[in-house]
Amino acid sequence: MDVYVARQPIFNKRKGIFGYELLFRDGLVNAFPDVDGDAATSRVLSASFLSNGIERITGHKKAFVNFTEKMIAESIPVMFPKKIIMVEILEDVEPTEAVMAACREMEKDGYTLVLDDFVFKPEIKPFLPLVRIVKFDFRASPIKKIKESIKGLSEYPIKLLAEKIETHEEFQQARDLGFDYFQGYFFSKPEILKRRDISPSKITLLNIMSEANREEFRMRELEKFISRDLSINYKLMRYINSAYFGMFKRVSSVKQSIVLLGIREIRRFLSLIAMAQLISGKPDELIRTSLIRAKLCENMGKGKIGIDGSELFTLGLFSLIDAILDDEMGNIMDKLPLSENIKKALAGEEGYLADYLALALCYENGDWTKIALLAEKIGVQEKRTSEFYMDAVAWADSIPI
Repeated sequence: MDVYVARQPIFNKRKGIFGYELLFRDGLVNAFPDVDGDAATSRVLSASFLSNGIERITGHKKAFVNFTEKMIAESIPVMFPKKIIMVEILEDVEPTEAVMAACREMEKDGYTLVLDDFVFKPEIKPFLPLVRIVKFDFRASPIKKIKESIKGLSEYPIKLLAEKIETHEEFQQARDLGFDYFQGYFFSKPEILKRRDISPSKITLLNIMSEANREEFRMRELEKFISRDLSINYKLMRYINSAYFGMFKRVSSVKQSIVLLGIREIRRFLSLIAMAQLISGKPDELIRTSLIRAKLCENMGKGKIGIDGSELFTLGLFSLIDAILDDEMGNIMDKLPLSENIKKALAGEEGYLADYLALALCYENGDWTKIALLAEKIGVQEKRTSEFYMDAVAWADSIPI
């Protein structure tokens, strides 16, 4: 069975990663034709956790997973490790005798229970002494109603999670209301969208990123450059010896690392180091998302005649540069020696590269219907998109940010 998994970040107040909500499908469609939904979801969960390994999906962070009423009553969540799994109780789950018995047992065993799409009402009160996190949908409920619901939770030791936070203003508003965790893509947008000058130091780093793959970059000089910089040297050793590459013997020299990785991968590594310096003061997830997009775009172009994998990688890598620099994409593009194809795609114009980036963004959001359409358009097998995504996640998590 083909399994499709996407992850959406959940932040703490400091914009550090607390965990990921996992989105599952057993195919690139929004329904399970001729199959019971609970049974299908159980199979997807089991296949995903057992075949891929939850640690690979979440990078050892918390995993928020939705469970239906039937799955909770049958104690399906206990199939998974309690140190990682966060059991999301869907809003339509009734507090039946079977459900409450299962919840009490899970809470007693140390599982963290989460109420999804919370709106305070009498019938859900039995859950409140057992749950530790309550999620509020900032798109579905007005602020006034959210405030009223929060008052009803004051007597319980519950933390608050705001989901579908799409702007920095909403993030700050939720923080002011007392929320502890935040889910959404607010971090991927510029905080101040106005034309501004980019500092010379950042221009230098941007040029390293965009020109690191030029042919005239000589191997010997590259080795000297890395050897002289203790920070880059250290990060290179961590990178080459990470689980992603699976080296049988520990690599300890710069020259050996270059030989094993190849000049193309070393140049790419320098681009990532430059990106990490640019992102100072921003959430780590911003660069991690950029890396996933870069590798995913590159993976989708593999084996295609006339498609430059390095161009696709650069496209994904620069796709969040406006949020990283808090500037307009057009202003940044004017200062960089990127190809016109990349600039057009990043500016939101149509073109063959734009479809690759659009597919990467749709996968982030678990928009399975659009993924299927875009995969067909660019000539990628549907079942391979999940493979490409999981490889991109594993690779991005191996980078020593």
